[in-house]
Amino acid sequence: MTTLLINSIYRATEGEGIHIGTPQIFVRFQGCHIGCVNCDSKETWDFDPSYTISLDEVMEKVEVLSQDVIKRVSITGGDPLHPSHIPSLLELVKELKARNYFINIEAAGTRVVKEIFDLVDFISYDMKTPSTEVRTSKDLLLRFVKEYGTKAQIKAVVADKRDFESVFDAYHFVQNNGAPLAPWCLTPCYEPGEAFPMNRFQQVVRLNESFGMPFRVIGQQHKWVYGPSEKLV
Repeated sequence: MTTLLINSIYRATEGEGIHIGTPQIFVRFQGCHIGCVNCDSKETWDFDPSYTISLDEVMEKVEVLSQDVIKRVSITGGDPLHPSHIPSLLELVKELKARNYFINIEAAGTRVVKEIFDLVDFISYDMKTPSTEVRTSKDLLLRFVKEYGTKAQIKAVVADKRDFESVFDAYHFVQNNGAPLAPWCLTPCYEPGEAFPMNRFQQVVRLNESFGMPFRVIGQQHKWVYGPSEKLV
């Protein structure tokens, strides 16, 4: 029997990136070893076996939430692409595809997982910025965009000018090496528990304008609507 480490399954409106405002069902994996210091879901880091549920239970919850109306699922985490998750994640993706769901996966920007990426409909690929204290390889990013850029967005959390400049450098590296165009989105950073970061948001917009406006600046709508600490929204 296929089992998965699942933190939560819930229905909500996409709060960030180019699909902002789209109703979908979120399947959030439990377990992450990446360690971004400004992560807003650190409760998903532990590989806690008490979160184990069967694939049948996952699909039952998805179907109840779907009501045969919402046919989009976003797989997130934690880190759903951690190697220990891949066998069960693959079974989940195959089952969702068999039931005609559109599948988005949130990828942490630390690996390319061909057997998963080939099957899903859309990939939101994080480019880790200096403020996260995690590094995304530009060569890996280039490989990803060349192979999957036609069904992906590159998303980066930006806390300051140094973060912005690191994304701008990676953007030009990718474009100068013949990768196809893909949407690049900047998400102004929320510090844990912080109210709407208006000054930071304005700074990111101004930086984007001063560098020729290569990016889409898209904030985290769910944090505006429900506050920075609310979960399952």
